[in-house]
Amino acid sequence: MIKAVIIDDEINAQNLLEKTLDRCFPNKFNVVEKCSSVDSGVVAIKKYEPELVFLDIQMPEKNGFELFKNFDVIDFEVIFTTAYNQFAIKAIKRSALDYLLKPINSLELTDAVKKFENKSKSSSAQKKLTLLLENLNVNDQQVNKIAFPTVEGFELIHANQILYCKAESNYCTIKKIDSSTKMAAKTLKYVEEILPENSFKRIHKSYVLNLNYVVRYHKANKEVELTNGEKLPVSFRKEEEFINAILQNH
Repeated sequence: MIKAVIIDDEINAQNLLEKTLDRCFPNKFNVVEKCSSVDSGVVAIKKYEPELVFLDIQMPEKNGFELFKNFDVIDFEVIFTTAYNQFAIKAIKRSALDYLLKPINSLELTDAVKKFENKSKSSSAQKKLTLLLENLNVNDQQVNKIAFPTVEGFELIHANQILYCKAESNYCTIKKIDSSTKMAAKTLKYVEEILPENSFKRIHKSYVLNLNYVVRYHKANKEVELTNGEKLPVSFRKEEEFINAILQNH
């Protein structure tokens, strides 16, 4: 059985999550302890050494992110549980970590647990949680490293190394300034959401562009030229928004 710890200041939320786990995954989880604070959660993790921690973010005394300051080595996976908070969710996504929005949906829980089961037993949890703390400590303009999910795991890329992203069905090609490409196992919409808003703009249904690498815009044929000489199409619907973003960015 999978040893799990639930950390949530709401007793009802703790009990509901445990019951949902029992219903969706009978005889698969052993919830060794349910905790109402970060401090009690730290004690439980050190005592039981769980494989998986369900961690609430918004709690009265300390938020969930502070839990990781108590561990030199993070050898457990984490699924965050939270009410809607765009900043926190963006940071979690940028770090390739899983989260569940409250009230927790059984289908989403099932999907998150399946992802956990398919993860390799490596240092990925440590790397992703370290990256999360870095992403939480900078503002949107200064985000450096983003973890892009791939078929093999995830790829760390500096935001300022990305020239543009292109939709490839349910995947996304990331073109870098050194001309190399990486394939993200996510849609362009997902990738757009985790990129810094002030630097990246959707210019077409198939392209999200880094505004810092724009050289010129050809209004007549609706093409944007980049520093590497490539030209990308700008859709009629996105043109005004794109031009305004360029003017604001510079």
